[in-house]
Amino acid sequence: MILTTTDIIQGAVIRSYLGIVTAEVVYGSNFLRDFFAGIRDIIGGRTGSYERLFEEGQQKALSELEQRARRLGADAILGIEIDTGTINVDQSGVLLLITASGTAVSLN
Repeated sequence: MILTTTDIIQGAVIRSYLGIVTAEVVYGSNFLRDFFAGIRDIIGGRTGSYERLFEEGQQKALSELEQRARRLGADAILGIEIDTGTINVDQSGVLLLITASGTAVSLN
């Protein structure tokens, strides 16, 4: 399976467009991670725990995107976009949202 952010694959011929595929990964907030991130906000520096969380989430979203495209009979996913965001649950917590989308295609 070819995964790409471009809208073409050089040297490949698209046989058919199978549709848009999407994947979502949602993580709950974690008190300790939030606490240490708050300290980083005060003293400065990178927040490694959140960086690792987003890296893991992006990989999981791409993996899910690939699985959904395979079910359609795709050989590739074009124009992949990954987005991140938050969902406010209440005053004390948020959910982290990572989404991926692209166009599933079959190749000759």
